[in-house]
Amino acid sequence: MNLFYTPFHMASICMLTKNSARTIAASLESLAHFDEVLILDTGSTDDTLSIVKTFPNTVIHETPFTGFGELRNRAADLAQNDWILALDSDEVLSPALAQEIQRLSLNPECVYEIDFKNFYNGKQILGCGWHPEKHIRLYHRQHTRFSDAALHEGILKKGAVVRLEHPILHTPYLTIADFLHKMQRYSDLFAEEHRGKKTSSFGKALWHGFGAFAKCYLLKRGVFLGSEGFIISSYNAMTAFYKYLKLAEANRTAS
Repeated sequence: MNLFYTPFHMASICMLTKNSARTIAASLESLAHFDEVLILDTGSTDDTLSIVKTFPNTVIHETPFTGFGELRNRAADLAQNDWILALDSDEVLSPALAQEIQRLSLNPECVYEIDFKNFYNGKQILGCGWHPEKHIRLYHRQHTRFSDAALHEGILKKGAVVRLEHPILHTPYLTIADFLHKMQRYSDLFAEEHRGKKTSSFGKALWHGFGAFAKCYLLKRGVFLGSEGFIISSYNAMTAFYKYLKLAEANRTAS
């Protein structure tokens, strides 16, 4: 075997989960040809782990939540293989992408970027910042890793970025309650991460909220996407507003 290239079956899937029962089966079904799907669960209380156990290529580890970046790296450290494909439990490999990865000669000096097709209400969302979207998700753990950011973690790019041709299919929200739950969680994480490091106020919260709505609904064409465009734009606005409002409150309690 060439020292610098590794075949498809030597890649491990690393997936973070918590209460993912509604979406994880479809994700795992798209990963049937991978030897190892490593699940790092942060306290599921629904049927997530029962569903995972029905797939023979899965391995389960459990841990408290300590931030997305740190957990991505911990999952990679626990994997059997050096090649890591990082996925979420609401992401499905398209059949064409699975075949494309299978044909790749992976170079450890490179990281691999994948396009995302994002869906809500059964529709692909072609705006609102959801399209176009791409992320580096396939990498060699001896050459790079995720940042340790608690929120909005990303690969620390080293070497060339190779863009794959086929997409991941992503359905991040199934109900309005999902938007509200993620808004609460992400605004808490933002305030915790930036407490004492970044200034905020009620005025800044308003500014960021209005700015997020205008950017999403007008500049990123949410206005042309019907009710879905308005819902997503409103979600972005409210998340920005509460992120900075919670940060202002956290800064007051820290002083």
